[in-house]
Amino acid sequence: MTEPFDLETLAIRAGYEQTLEQENSEAIFPSSSFRYHSAQQAADRFSGAEKGNVYSRFTNPTVRTFEKRLALLEGGESCVATASGMSAILSTFMGLLEAGDHIVSSQSVFGTTKVLFEKYFQKFGVQVSFVSQTDLNSWQEAITPKTKAFFLETPSNPLTEIADITALAALAHQHDALLVVDNCFCSPALQQPLQLGADIVIHSATKFLDGQGRVIGGAVIGTEALIEEAVRGFLRTAGPTMSTFNAWIFLKGLETLSLRMDAHCRQAQQLAEWLETHPAVERVFYPGLSSHPQFALAQKQQSGAGGLLSFRVKGGQTEAWRVIDQTQMLSITANLGDVKTSITHPATTTHARVSTEAKQKAGVTDNLIRISVGLESLKDIQGDLQRGLGLL
Repeated sequence: MTEPFDLETLAIRAGYEQTLEQENSEAIFPSSSFRYHSAQQAADRFSGAEKGNVYSRFTNPTVRTFEKRLALLEGGESCVATASGMSAILSTFMGLLEAGDHIVSSQSVFGTTKVLFEKYFQKFGVQVSFVSQTDLNSWQEAITPKTKAFFLETPSNPLTEIADITALAALAHQHDALLVVDNCFCSPALQQPLQLGADIVIHSATKFLDGQGRVIGGAVIGTEALIEEAVRGFLRTAGPTMSTFNAWIFLKGLETLSLRMDAHCRQAQQLAEWLETHPAVERVFYPGLSSHPQFALAQKQQSGAGGLLSFRVKGGQTEAWRVIDQTQMLSITANLGDVKTSITHPATTTHARVSTEAKQKAGVTDNLIRISVGLESLKDIQGDLQRGLGLL
């Protein structure tokens, strides 16, 4: 597809070459290996002299379709699909960095990302400094001569902090560093970091790209020069590979991405407004509220506020757990981006392995509840939350 099609069209049509069977839905290729016409062709495929399928650890037609489609949606040249969102982060930095390099990261990243940086990357001599997501000066002060990358999620999980992608890109590039942005909470339907100056976009495709909580996967998108040799080279060798079946599921998820994200935004906006007026709620965190500290930035950089929100109840962990445990319909799970609304207590789930000090810096308090707003009846979502909130 060479025409300048809209995102909605690309999400349904892009990246696929119909087979001789003339199917209308993308075919799935559950094959570990591929046959060659001759020994010469096999040699050419393995050396890279001829493009084509080699082995499904790093070349598979179904996975390649997903990669092409997502790259186009994000406005990138190249995409590498991985087994999970965490393996996307791992593959990016293992491919691009070496011992002695330094990362400046937002302190508001996912708890497991923080563990990866602090516990494992340091074993390989990569140092990480954590700074305030929204304070540009703290990013500036953390830069060293060895800084090779900035990393952040925007909006952040779970407090939905919004980082100024354009400003951080400019700062990173002044110091010959890359800006790596996790875009899984907005998806390309709401935000395109590469168009704002970022160098690499990362996804946990498990979230909104799938949209129905079915499979796990990740992706890394950027220029061909950045992605192909370093990130795909790591994937080819180390093998954190997306399965063929999962890639096909993600393709089906992309077809409805824009429709779902619009609906998630509408639902989350109304739920956030309702929670903000509730007498048992201390504070609501949602970029679509004018009370959000980065409301103006969110309006400028995103086309929608997203489907994720969090709020603090009046009290502590006991009161937060009471609200969660009183629900009868909502899914008590740490996953997000599903058509089913999910509710979780970040301090004891997603951020359980993070130190108390780090939780405090990230604002993950004992009375904080996170909700990924799904597509059920809003009245029913509110009613389910009211069971517990009404007891506080």
